[in-house]
Amino acid sequence: MPDTFTTLDVPAVRALIAADPATVLVDLRTPAEFEASRIGGAVNAPLDETDRRLERLAADTAGRLVLVCQSGDRAARCQARLARAGITDAVVLAGGMNAWAAAGAPAVGGAAGWSLERQVRLVAGSIVLVSVVAGQWWAPAVWVAGFVGAGLTFAALTNTCGMALLLARLPHNRPRRGGADGVR
Repeated sequence: MPDTFTTLDVPAVRALIAADPATVLVDLRTPAEFEASRIGGAVNAPLDETDRRLERLAADTAGRLVLVCQSGDRAARCQARLARAGITDAVVLAGGMNAWAAAGAPAVGGAAGWSLERQVRLVAGSIVLVSVVAGQWWAPAVWVAGFVGAGLTFAALTNTCGMALLLARLPHNRPRRGGADGVR
């Protein structure tokens, strides 16, 4: 990720949308997160699929791209990928959907699903709990808990999460056929 990247806060993004109808909001979250709450008019292009969609995304866009995720981290990573591919007119919604909701900006809600972050907490916590309990009968099982702890530490230090990348590939986190993903 580059040291500097272009971000816009919620009021600036709202003003951009109002001033330029060709602005495209690209939501990089999983389909489940997208369906739960999104900015009206946004298209869903999960981060793990952006590489194969780069050319189409750029070709189909007449205006500025605004990249949206939950907190801004995935959007910043996507912006770096786009910049390496020569697409430099993309900005990140600073703070992502968290900031959008905190500002009271309008959002479209759908079926409530679990965020990817919540799914990671459930899976990591369950693995640790089961391995500690199993360690009462088979001592080496506690190493599994240590492995998960090391993975979470690595995820925090590098701002990437292997478990989240795996969970994003599960069927309930994938776009449904004929869904509202908008970029196919």
